[in-house]
Amino acid sequence: MIKRLIEISAEPAHLALEQGHLLVIGKDSDRHHLPMRRRIPLEDLGVLAVDHDEVTYTHRLLGAVAQAGAVVVVCGQDHAPAGLLVPFSSHAEQVWRVDEQVKAGKVIRKQLWSQIIQAKIEAQAANLADAQQAAGLRGMAGRVRSGDPDNIEAQAARRYWAALFKGLPGERFRRTPGQGEPPNNLLDYGYAILRAGMARALVSSGLFPAIGLKHAARGNALCLADDLIEPLRPMVDARVRRLAFEGRQELDQSVKGILLGVLHATCSDGGRSGPLMVMLSRYSSSLADSLASGSPALRIPVEEFGMVDSEGADDGQT
Repeated sequence: MIKRLIEISAEPAHLALEQGHLLVIGKDSDRHHLPMRRRIPLEDLGVLAVDHDEVTYTHRLLGAVAQAGAVVVVCGQDHAPAGLLVPFSSHAEQVWRVDEQVKAGKVIRKQLWSQIIQAKIEAQAANLADAQQAAGLRGMAGRVRSGDPDNIEAQAARRYWAALFKGLPGERFRRTPGQGEPPNNLLDYGYAILRAGMARALVSSGLFPAIGLKHAARGNALCLADDLIEPLRPMVDARVRRLAFEGRQELDQSVKGILLGVLHATCSDGGRSGPLMVMLSRYSSSLADSLASGSPALRIPVEEFGMVDSEGADDGQT
């Protein structure tokens, strides 16, 4: 089932629980009109993104959203995601799967990481219009060894970013997370949405998001999600590039809708195709299977191009 993405950002609202539904009540300052009310079944909800200073919640709602397996993304003053509410897993084999995560040896971790980085560089190459530059990246992907000891990922990134935003007005683009300047602000937002969707999929697969393959920052509770979104980042990059060259570099409601819509993008993993939100669960399950078997066989989603313009997110204010 395709889960819905709900964004609350256009107007103040109160969010409550009503008979298994998310109830959105508009805070209309005009007393001559009844406040807007919208009901969304919690069973349909995948991601709830909130970006408005005057949105309020009930505790019952947040608990019900978590129990329904949905993720809440809370944005800060800069409109970038500042935090996530991720549900606990109810997977029947969670204890065994977390145990396999903890006991996974260096060899399988390195093999999985090299598969992730190869797929990331291949996806970056697919974003480049210049055939020669794309071929160069694909050649680099083929040189990635177990664990990427040569740091081919960083070498490819230098070529990729220079080529991806070449021709954009202003100085040469530099990817600087958290900088806040366009188009870095759009990239940060899009990656945070991927991270939220990935964290939700990991929990549903009985995996523990804090135990990563490569990422291991002590204060990062989503190391594994950060590992697995690496080959998915180019999906956000493609959307941000299009927006940047259209002159749309601010995180307004329409831009956020496009970036949220990445979770609805049609993808395939070599066996099946469907919305990314669905494919993330197959991806996380393939990681669990790989850890259990000791053999790397990740089903990494790859976007089927030509679907970008049809995407978008629901707006809880409509």
